[in-house]
Amino acid sequence: MREVEDGGERDPVDVRLAERLAELRADRGWSLDELARRSGVSRSTLSRAERGEISPTTSLLGKLCAVHGRTLSQLLSEVEAAPAQLVRAADQTVWTDAAAGFVRRSVSPPYAGLRADVVESRLAAGADIAYEAPPVPGMEQHVWVLDGTVEFTAAGTAHELRAGDCLRLRLWGPTRFRCLGPDGARYAVVVVLP
Repeated sequence: MREVEDGGERDPVDVRLAERLAELRADRGWSLDELARRSGVSRSTLSRAERGEISPTTSLLGKLCAVHGRTLSQLLSEVEAAPAQLVRAADQTVWTDAAAGFVRRSVSPPYAGLRADVVESRLAAGADIAYEAPPVPGMEQHVWVLDGTVEFTAAGTAHELRAGDCLRLRLWGPTRFRCLGPDGARYAVVVVLP
């Protein structure tokens, strides 16, 4: 997690994300203690994330998405402005977890009620991102490597994917993305809800 500096300019996406995380918990009538129990994230971390004192990591957002039954694409689309059919590259939401070496671009225009999203991800050389569970069990993913080499592990099986390779599967358990680089990797993920 990145600390938000006092007096510093806060990222508008992080501000809206903090507000949305608090709303999701309140909508379910959960206390911070209950959300901590369900997510495995400490109460203090959840509180700081909801107040916008920290910028949440990929891992933290993955755990919260799983608890709330939504994908990261859905969560980030909920903090977007008004939905549009076309979003130019310069206007697509980019979220960065610098400590993990991960950059995520929401390619699909955010639109509630649709089942598929396209996401572009970048991993720095050596980056390793793990998710304990899919946000929606049984969701379908297509992982298409555009540049570099990514090792994607699901159901205990590691798949080494190089530029041009595409893996299609349904997610039921933990997953992991590792950049085998010496250089970074860029890949697209198509997420399809059941």
